Amino acid sequence: QVQLVESGGGLVQAGGSLRLSCAASGRSFSTYTMGWFRQAPGKEREFVAASGSGGSTYYANSVKGRFTISRDNAKNTLYLQMNSLKPEDTAVYYCAAAAVSGVVTSRWTYNYWGQGTQVTVSS
Repeated sequence: QVQLVESGGGLVQAGGSLRLSCAASGRSFSTYTMGWFRQAPGKEREFVAASGSGGSTYYANSVKGRFTISRDNAKNTLYLQMNSLKPEDTAVYYCAAAAVSGVVTSRWTYNYWGQGTQVTVSS
């Protein structure tokens, strides 16, 4: 069992930056593929970025070059550094864990989810 708690969301102007954190409790954090997803009002939850247990990363095209996913296995923490934020990045951001070894983008593959943190980007 893995419990996930996100933090770091907030209100920022377009072009600004935010860093999200996801603290994980439970065992074997380093063996999970970890991901970030987001959901805007009236839209489906969408993949943002993933970090595989072996160190690989993968990004949605919409955030590539602006967002960076990283993890600190010693601290059981996942991060998402978000730069050059745009109003269309406004959403609730969720941290998720998948009991697989490779990078996956489908939300249905992820077994555990956090409660989400709101990110609002003003124009």
